[in-house]
Amino acid sequence: MARLDGKVALVPGAAQGLGAVFAKALADEGAKVALADIDDTGPAAAAVESDVAGAETLALETDVTDEASVQAMVDATLDRFGRLDILINNAAISGRIRTGPFEEITVEEWDQVMAVNVRGFFLCAKTSLKPMRAQQYGKIVQMASGTALRGAVGFLHYVSSKGAIVSMTRAMAREIGDGNITVNSIAPGLTLSETIQAKMHRDEWTKAGQMSIAGRSLKREERPDDLVGAMLYFASPDSDFVTGQCLVVDGGGINH
Repeated sequence: MARLDGKVALVPGAAQGLGAVFAKALADEGAKVALADIDDTGPAAAAVESDVAGAETLALETDVTDEASVQAMVDATLDRFGRLDILINNAAISGRIRTGPFEEITVEEWDQVMAVNVRGFFLCAKTSLKPMRAQQYGKIVQMASGTALRGAVGFLHYVSSKGAIVSMTRAMAREIGDGNITVNSIAPGLTLSETIQAKMHRDEWTKAGQMSIAGRSLKREERPDDLVGAMLYFASPDSDFVTGQCLVVDGGGINH
């Protein structure tokens, strides 16, 4: 029996990259999966159903910065599948961010990153909470970043937003544990998602990749599949007595 048989998972930010990989992994473990994104999730959902025998998916167009859109996402998931057990809080601006000294970050850039990476996580968790509380069970898994734990130069808005997720995870876990709901976060290193791969020809990203590998105990690039095990652990009953934690998955770059 698969670990997630009978469970329903919602993955914002699933049109590509980590979210698409996570959606397939959840379906592989027996979950029904709603894939949401501001971009078209139809191809990603179709790929899951093609790759995983018997998979049931739902493709949703969602703007995580908009409360009404997030509510519609959760409502559509409940209408289709009848419950919501797992939220993988993944929708974020990362590889598209302009890098540079923090004094050159504009207010508009700062606000955009915070709107998606912080308010979006807050809204998705807040809106998913009601059905989880009603069934007295839920798993919220939030994608943070190793940059929040070690500091990083050149994208203060992103690093700050991911630091907020680590703190949000801890506070939420304290607040909703009485509903038998766990909240945990994962802090990856520099991961070769599609967006990052497209940038690796640029000198600053090539250097960042080389520095990441040099600083790791395991001397290789990090790939999206490297994060699947941690995500499934937090999404499954294996972690029913684990909450408020931040697990670093970066090949041993940070000892946390």
